[in-house]
Amino acid sequence: MQTLMQLRSGALRGAVSLKLSEGLTRFPEEIFDLADTLEVLDLSRNELSELPADFGRLKKLRILFCSDNLFTVLPVVLADCPVLDMVGFKANRIATVPPVSLNRNLRWLILTNNNITALPATIGRCHRMQKLALAGNQISELSAELSNCHNLALLRISANRLTHLPGWLLTMPRLAWLAFSGNLFNTAPAAAALPSIPWQQLEIGNVLGEGASGIIYKAIMRGATENRIVAVKIFKGAVTSDGLPEDEMNAFIAAGRHPGLVQLTGELTGHPEGNKGIVMELISEGFHNLGMPPSFASCSRD
Repeated sequence: MQTLMQLRSGALRGAVSLKLSEGLTRFPEEIFDLADTLEVLDLSRNELSELPADFGRLKKLRILFCSDNLFTVLPVVLADCPVLDMVGFKANRIATVPPVSLNRNLRWLILTNNNITALPATIGRCHRMQKLALAGNQISELSAELSNCHNLALLRISANRLTHLPGWLLTMPRLAWLAFSGNLFNTAPAAAALPSIPWQQLEIGNVLGEGASGIIYKAIMRGATENRIVAVKIFKGAVTSDGLPEDEMNAFIAAGRHPGLVQLTGELTGHPEGNKGIVMELISEGFHNLGMPPSFASCSRD
């Protein structure tokens, strides 16, 4: 991560990638000094609510991340960047997506955890769209024009207000990942209650792994007569990339016991930051990883 001081001093001249997270309330004009080279701009975890009208001066910008800010409207100036194809505005306050804000060149659009009620029909002209993340919004109906996005491979629409899945989803030629839990049409009765395991009963150790929804730790669970080594998954927030933690937990419980599944021990309670979590058996050290965690490079190489 770079600093605003470095940017203003000219130390970042010629930079291809820039990441600033310093509680910014205004877009730093000095970023335009990098217009001839800048391809990746990450302004996540600031307090921004708008982009400048001349944002399109960043003619080489391909990737823009503005997650965890204060935007209420998806900026229309995104359409002014000729090669912009990856946009992330996760965890803002976006309620409105203007028709002109959707750059025709988009391949990725991440709008998880906002207040969006509908996407405009112009989504249908984004023919290169491959990944569309909309979990945790207020969407009640998918735009029929989305069916024109024939390259769409991943669609995350969990934790919205959909009353049905449109039939045209079944005709999408490349759709390989569809997450839709936590909508009005598929609300399932709560699964059987798990035993509660208080946070104070656990001694959290090293990280075992991490996914889109949470982080898994090795831990010691103290018992009345003996301690157990377990795995603890702590969910990252109230809404994850694939929806609500409750839906993931209910699916885990509903799957039941099977030799191919990691067994659940209980539900975590009393996390100091209020996060939800589950406690699982720790798999044998004889198991080995079939693949490494995804990196930004591996996720975006398509």
